Amino acid sequence: MADTITKLPVGIQSFSKLINNGFLYIDKTEYIYKLIHYGTTFFLSRPRRFGKSLFLSTLKEYWSGNKELFKGLKIEELEKNNPDAWQEYPVLYFDFNGMNYHLPDALEEILDSHLQRWEMKYEIKQTEYPLEIRFRNLLVDIYNKTGKRSVILVDEYDKSLLETVDNTELHEHSKALFRGFFGNLKSLDDYIQFVFITGVTKFTKVSIFSDLNQLEDISFRAEYAEICGITEEEIRKHLMPEVESMAAARGRTVPDCLKGLKNMYDGYHFSRDSIGVYNPFSLFCALKEKSFEPFWFSTGTPTILVKKLKGLNFDIRQFDEQNLQADSELLSDYRIENSDPIPLLYQTGYLTIKGYTEYESDVLYTLGYPNSEVKFAFVKSLMPEYVDDCGPGSGKDIYTLNRYIANGDLENIKNVFTALFASIPYTGNDAPFEHYFQTVIYIVFTLLGKYTQCEYHMVTGRIDCVVETNRFVYIFEFKRDGSADEALEQIQKQQYAKPYAADSRKIFLIGVNFKSDTHALDEWKVI
Repeated sequence: MADTITKLPVGIQSFSKLINNGFLYIDKTEYIYKLIHYGTTFFLSRPRRFGKSLFLSTLKEYWSGNKELFKGLKIEELEKNNPDAWQEYPVLYFDFNGMNYHLPDALEEILDSHLQRWEMKYEIKQTEYPLEIRFRNLLVDIYNKTGKRSVILVDEYDKSLLETVDNTELHEHSKALFRGFFGNLKSLDDYIQFVFITGVTKFTKVSIFSDLNQLEDISFRAEYAEICGITEEEIRKHLMPEVESMAAARGRTVPDCLKGLKNMYDGYHFSRDSIGVYNPFSLFCALKEKSFEPFWFSTGTPTILVKKLKGLNFDIRQFDEQNLQADSELLSDYRIENSDPIPLLYQTGYLTIKGYTEYESDVLYTLGYPNSEVKFAFVKSLMPEYVDDCGPGSGKDIYTLNRYIANGDLENIKNVFTALFASIPYTGNDAPFEHYFQTVIYIVFTLLGKYTQCEYHMVTGRIDCVVETNRFVYIFEFKRDGSADEALEQIQKQQYAKPYAADSRKIFLIGVNFKSDTHALDEWKVI
């Protein structure tokens, strides 16, 4: 086994720090060459912690003329015969991370701090003019002082918009401020050399997109599908010593470890025919910690998304069934007033492209979870929204249920299901109860699938759940306002147990009935 000597850049977003301190850098500089030679204004949407900030930092160093940082990288070779390469341009780098945008005037403060820094650097007199006028004057004055157009790099432009998505007043204020401030980009084209803007979402009705119509959105472009993130080829080229070390630490073979990494962190697709891309943050954390954990998901729970899905009575089972579909226009545009959660779920990384159907004038994308990290962690975050007091030790938690299933403890399995469904709130409306009923079943059996072999199928209203452990096979059939006997009859009529006829494990056929009016487990029968 090779020694692990690579310094993994977990959380490092500065290109110069990464290069100067000997951290691993997966070379993406060919994309910089393509961008600067074939366009001037770009937008890129990718999920959080996906390498957008590092790419922007790399652009900053290129436009600052720091050629020494790029020694041995692809762009050094690509630019070797270009006399105009490596010139120093004024770089205005907007970073919208690190602020609490729920505070009044937070967005004004961060814009003002950026402008002050550049006004001081270029010895431009500060004024009391509004922010958008100061920005306009700054671009003109920098050109007059240096004879160079400015390079404008905007990191996570939508940070304030996403944080205030549940506060209409602040959200609309942020959009209005952006409309005035970045509206300058269109009218001051003569003073701008290059623009690159990143974000998680592409909000419509923001001046960056509604006014700056020459802005190229490369988020769906096949040639830029791998601009952020890591491919399997890059893992095999740069990270095999780390994979070998992780495999040894976990007592697994290298191929098995690679399969585990792929299952957990691969699967993001950003164009119709692109190969899968790994989440770089999770991948580096897994290799460093030698553990398969939901590293990306744990850095930010999607509370707003979860509440939005619950409020819409959205059928989250569709995430697994892969019958969620959207066209490119829907996926690339997000409006807060749009009740459809699909664009936000896609742009934030909880759904990805799993397939597509091409028509004469459009493409219809099929969406689903990108990988197990997202699937299990997202479903786990839904549980508290649908079941009260379901944390560890509550008796309704998935860890307790899994223990009972592993031990064949049928009475306590029944008690867990009784407690789970007793927690469904009374709504006075049968439809929400049915939604809660189906959703809780889906959540429970999806989460069990993390620890045991678990199959959950939904066909024309029928629920069919099979759970396998080393010692037992459980075949569940759930009815609502029926009877346990009906459920058992269906199991036998449909021959659900037939695949296990020669199995040495003990097989339990379990029929369960729930009552809508009482929200209670009414009957439980086992044969």
